[in-house]
Amino acid sequence: MSVKLHIKKGDTVIVNAGDNKGAQGKVLEIIVDKQRAIVEGVNLISKHTKPNAKHPQGGIIKQEAPIHISNLQPVDAKTGKATRVGRKVNADGKLVRYSKRSGEEIK
Repeated sequence: MSVKLHIKKGDTVIVNAGDNKGAQGKVLEIIVDKQRAIVEGVNLISKHTKPNAKHPQGGIIKQEAPIHISNLQPVDAKTGKATRVGRKVNADGKLVRYSKRSGEEIK
């Protein structure tokens, strides 16, 4: 059985705990089984790489590492602040996520 998460790929999120607290970015990937997400520009690590086709020189490359989703909150489109997520059935009969801060639907 899969777990319903409060964030999805493409959401703009803010980090609410850890070394990157306060950082904001777009979710690039969700790792559901580990409940982690890769966020653009957040939790950067230095990876040492051998020369390959993509990086002919090799060397040290900065890249995003996964961060636990409990440390992430979606950003409210109206206020630009972090918000909690609720779920409700809209007029079309679909279950949609909405911002608890402003009541607006999260696209």
